[in-house]
Amino acid sequence: MDGREEVKGSKKPSFPLSFWELCVASTVVMAFVLGLFGVYFTMPASDYSFLKLPRSLQDLQILRDHLEIYTSDYTIQVLVGYCVVYIFMQTFMIPGTVFMSLLAGALFGVFKGVALVVFTATAGASSCYFLSKVIGRPLVFSLWPDKLSFFQDQVAQRRKGLLNYMLFLRLTPTLPNTFINVASPMVDVPYHIFFLATFIGLIPAAYITVRAGIALGELQSVGDLYDFNSIATLFLIGVVSVTPTLMSKTKS
Repeated sequence: MDGREEVKGSKKPSFPLSFWELCVASTVVMAFVLGLFGVYFTMPASDYSFLKLPRSLQDLQILRDHLEIYTSDYTIQVLVGYCVVYIFMQTFMIPGTVFMSLLAGALFGVFKGVALVVFTATAGASSCYFLSKVIGRPLVFSLWPDKLSFFQDQVAQRRKGLLNYMLFLRLTPTLPNTFINVASPMVDVPYHIFFLATFIGLIPAAYITVRAGIALGELQSVGDLYDFNSIATLFLIGVVSVTPTLMSKTKS
């Protein structure tokens, strides 16, 4: 397993990450920081005290009101800045991406907003996947090797229907997306399956959130995004996605 299963009795390293693994993590962080600075310095001179990660609907409305002024004249800078921030938040599991999805709807409309959210969410999830594979997996293996091996075996037994299971997890709010991003490389979910399940599975939830962002002023709380009908619809789509696998398993 990635060269981690050494000869029994050999002494484990005091620190589970190698020099190159730390370099990869540091490079990822620096790339995001440089990207944000690049966007900031290409924007016109102005008061940007309003620029901060929104933590409430009030913060989001203030951010939306200010960014609407710049979006028409500095569309590229706003798009690049949005993508860098969203991917950064997904990569390092920073809460608040739901506000970014709402902002996409408020600034770009439904269709462009959904495309933007699905692209950035998939890119951020992929970045988190590879970062977890490089850093998280060695850490987990050094702490709980037996448990990690157990879950890897469970995934291997479901390899044929793995895409359907992953689609179900993405479509339904059964597990947080952050947990799926981090855990998938640890339990040997192949990246192509992870990518397809993420890209397809995020579309329904992105549509619900982006559409709500157009009527941002009518929202009273984030909880209003997912009413009973929305959650029931997501679960129905998720059940449909996993039904073929369950039926074939029952027949066998």
